[in-house]
Amino acid sequence: MKKTLFTALLASMLIAVASPLSAQEENGFKKINVREDFAENGFQWFHDAELLAAGDKTKSNAMTIGWGGIGTLWGRTALTVYVAEKRYTKEFMDKAEYFTVMAFDVEHSNVLRYMGTKSGRDGDKTQALGLHTAYTANGTPYYTEASLVIECKIMYAAPFDPDHFKSEVPKRMYSHFPAGIHSMYIGEVVNAWQK
Repeated sequence: MKKTLFTALLASMLIAVASPLSAQEENGFKKINVREDFAENGFQWFHDAELLAAGDKTKSNAMTIGWGGIGTLWGRTALTVYVAEKRYTKEFMDKAEYFTVMAFDVEHSNVLRYMGTKSGRDGDKTQALGLHTAYTANGTPYYTEASLVIECKIMYAAPFDPDHFKSEVPKRMYSHFPAGIHSMYIGEVVNAWQK
């Protein structure tokens, strides 16, 4: 009996060592397959505002985004985000290999509001909001208070070229937009977690 109990304990310890919880699982997230499990309307999701983060364990920044796209490109599941040239987060996106896009439940709507009106140049927004930064296995920052985290590896990045604007919509947009022209970042979805 003692030998059986000892064997069972040893086996459970070996399983725990062999398959440790990821940082995301420790923070209450479960891995999802966005092609099968993402139930949001792609035409509405960004309109409702999400949070974009980039950087590393040394320094990172996040900002609220209301523009983006979800789909398939070059045979990959892709997510596209746009960051204006004068935004502090752009510095992090231009150096990053990965970025995260996060959704928050209604009780954290203050996060999106604050991150969309304050600049990381002026202070630590994460600390001001009491958020807890965690990192994926790739070192990409995200906040444990998020309800959904999508991690992307950047496949393409470039600023919009005004010479290629084909309608009055972008021309009017940028004629009075103080943050400057946006850059487009297309990321391959490499991980996703949801609470």
